[in-house]
Amino acid sequence: MSARPLDKTFPIICVGGSAGGLDAYVRLLRCLPADLGVAVIIVNHLRVVATLLHELLPKHTAMPVALITERLEILPNHVFIIPQKRDLHVLDGDFRLKPISKPRGWPDVITVFLRSLTENWQGRIVAVIVSG
Repeated sequence: MSARPLDKTFPIICVGGSAGGLDAYVRLLRCLPADLGVAVIIVNHLRVVATLLHELLPKHTAMPVALITERLEILPNHVFIIPQKRDLHVLDGDFRLKPISKPRGWPDVITVFLRSLTENWQGRIVAVIVSG
């Protein structure tokens, strides 16, 4: 996306939810300034259905919106979306994707990501759980 910032201590806002969380994601992004200096990471617990959030949300924010890929760099003033059927982790300022660890029952991708974030991110963390 851009040159790697040396400072990996900017805040991260993790927004966890389900397929019904679209309205909440839109409302939140409309209120956040594009230069707030935070990374916004939306963690939907979708197991099977592909997400379209990376196509829907750009019209509601001036921040770039990206579907997370392996080793994508975490940057401030960006919105990142978890892909389906993946657990999300953080390591060395990048995203890491693994196959979903709980393929049946209630998914725990939000918990998996928050655990990784608290163990591997030096900046402040805000977690918001939304309900559809």
